[in-house]
Amino acid sequence: MTINKELLKGSTVILLLTVLNKKEMYGYELIKEIEQSSEGVFSMKEGTLYPILHMMEAEGWLDANWSMHDGRKRKYYRITDRGRNQLKEKTKEWVLFRTAVDTVIGEGS
Repeated sequence: MTINKELLKGSTVILLLTVLNKKEMYGYELIKEIEQSSEGVFSMKEGTLYPILHMMEAEGWLDANWSMHDGRKRKYYRITDRGRNQLKEKTKEWVLFRTAVDTVIGEGS
């Protein structure tokens, strides 16, 4: 089953912050980690990812630095303290949203 892209769009920030809270990563690595962690449910294109990463960097939620690995220059992103605070807020928001949706569709307690 595929997920509607509108549903993914609303959860991309929390997914990225959660993954980056574990370790810093470069763009393609983020795409693969989210895809693997979701068992293929969440698939993201680079054209979707990079504008969101740039917005998060502008908001101060991420820091980025260029680094050479395996002979390739890659831009690595890492979460900041401000990003961790945002992750906490987004997680609370997600739990509230998920609980409300589950209740309305009859899946809640």
